[in-house]
Amino acid sequence: QVQLVESGGGLVQAGGSLRLSCAASGLTFTSYAMGWFRQAPGKEREFVAAISRGGGSTYYADSVKGRFTISREDAKNTVYLQMNSLKPEDTAVYYCASRFRLGPSLSSDHYGYWGQGTQVTVSS
Repeated sequence: QVQLVESGGGLVQAGGSLRLSCAASGLTFTSYAMGWFRQAPGKEREFVAAISRGGGSTYYADSVKGRFTISREDAKNTVYLQMNSLKPEDTAVYYCASRFRLGPSLSSDHYGYWGQGTQVTVSS
């Protein structure tokens, strides 16, 4: 079956960095656009970043533009989210998701498979 497994979350001080990974299995990874979303306590899930099949196009939420970088390594069936200059407001559970054959989307409704999430906590 399809599995997306996130890792790399943790506790970091403001201004620090983390790199999240999402390892996919049970699917043809190159056929999927990939996205990262996050959900903070009491808030709705929100778009963070997305990357097209092949990695030629990337998209970011305004709140993370210039600080976060999404990338993918198809040989390892893995998508990454490099997070720099972290702020307390970046604290959330981060989820990766996959979208079959279509381009990346900013809407969580357009993604079919989801990981279980990884907690990122940024202290001030």
